[in-house]
Amino acid sequence: MSTASGEDALTKKDFVTSNDVRWCPGCGDYAILNAVQRTLPELGLPKEKFVVVSGIGCSSRFPYYMNTYGFHTIHGRAPTVATGVKVANPDLSVWMITGDGDGLSIGGNHLMHLLRRNLDINVLLFNNRIYGLTKGQYSPTSEVGKKTKSTPVGSVDYPVNPLLFALGSEATFIARTTDTDQKHMLETFKAAQAHKGTSFIEVFQNCVIFNNKTFDPITGRDVRNDQVLYLEEGKPLVFGQESGKGIRLNGLDPEVVSAESDEEKAKLLIHHSKSPNAAYPTLLAQMTYPTFPTPLGVLRQLEGRETYEESVIGQIQSSQSNGRGSLQELLTGKNSWVVE
Repeated sequence: MSTASGEDALTKKDFVTSNDVRWCPGCGDYAILNAVQRTLPELGLPKEKFVVVSGIGCSSRFPYYMNTYGFHTIHGRAPTVATGVKVANPDLSVWMITGDGDGLSIGGNHLMHLLRRNLDINVLLFNNRIYGLTKGQYSPTSEVGKKTKSTPVGSVDYPVNPLLFALGSEATFIARTTDTDQKHMLETFKAAQAHKGTSFIEVFQNCVIFNNKTFDPITGRDVRNDQVLYLEEGKPLVFGQESGKGIRLNGLDPEVVSAESDEEKAKLLIHHSKSPNAAYPTLLAQMTYPTFPTPLGVLRQLEGRETYEESVIGQIQSSQSNGRGSLQELLTGKNSWVVE
């Protein structure tokens, strides 16, 4: 049995399989895979406690490349399988891998119910704003006007905001990171595992073939200082060169202001991800390029809500403690009759 401490401490190599990784050269999925394989050894759990569940899409090949237990399920149904795994064995650390198409289109309904039920599961949603596996159709997160094989004159659909979707589903942990920042991914994934309840992480991910550099205006090296807002608990919302700009409220609306002096910084919003008020993370989730910097980090983390598997196990234990019941009555109820 593998352990996570002492002489047999796990390393990244323990989570690498012998399978050839079949993603396009340069795909952002490689970076996310590397980050997950580096994260799991540091979580203090034996290897056999990890399960990776995926749906359909490029990202959903993940279980083949993780030396853990895993399920490669059908389109949009990863949340249902992940739910079954967690309820059947609550001690497992379940990581659900999905994409913007798999998770927010055919799987949107299933994902919504996983989030609202608050299972202790980590959901990584790879967002590349395109259907990559099926060769470049527009996805639920593609921007208005996106020209693809299925929208040759431009998409007229308004895109889904994954973070607002998670907030509307009452997820207790909501975060965003990017495939171009290994350190930030590791920090975010560790925070997700530490949270008791459903952790939803949107990962900006590049598709080099069908939607290359879609996030470069935000996370590109030349612009990220001015376009990315890194969220730090208990600290003001600052960004830009030398943290010279910040976010404050003007009435109910956020605005970008100078943050060079102490007086200006004193008026900025302070990041509090643990506030039960959904208005603040909603404000962050709506901040988008080019008007505002794009927030990366943990937007929301609420503690204290019972997980779904705890509720189910509690019901089972309660029923068992009340003694034996009647299977016939359970099946037919008290209002059944016999026809002779």
